[in-house]
Amino acid sequence: MSPLLIFFAQFAIIAYAIVGGVFLAFSDFIMRSLAHANGVEAMQVINREVFRWVFMALFLGMAAGSLLITGYAAIGIGGIAGTAIMSAGLVYLIGCFGVTVFFNVPMNEALAGMELGTDATQDYWVVTYLPKWTFWNTVRTIACVVSAALLLSGLLLLTGDHGV
Repeated sequence: MSPLLIFFAQFAIIAYAIVGGVFLAFSDFIMRSLAHANGVEAMQVINREVFRWVFMALFLGMAAGSLLITGYAAIGIGGIAGTAIMSAGLVYLIGCFGVTVFFNVPMNEALAGMELGTDATQDYWVVTYLPKWTFWNTVRTIACVVSAALLLSGLLLLTGDHGV
């Protein structure tokens, strides 16, 4: 494996961990805090602001990077290392990016279109958004952690560095 690919794999491990850390914060305490504070408006603002910052570049960049990781591993790396590296990319693509597109984003869009202070908005927030969004966000968190661990394991197997 070339030094450039090793560098990219190391960067991807860190990026997976950073994206997963953001998701962990939401599942662990941010959503609970917003639930106690009736945070519909705050969540609407968060959902608008997320498109303007580093997080979105990492999140989307790692979707593209995961395609490259998966393809390269499928074609160019054999054995357990190749399987681990390919799985890392697939887990991110399905468990993080796919879950975001098919579950979290539709709920964010529904919330964005709701008026503050109405019973319908409050019902959606409490009954649907908080439990379901948080569940799928936790899936994304786990997918990022698993992707980082699989990529790290595959890279260590590939380079022959099995630790001390």
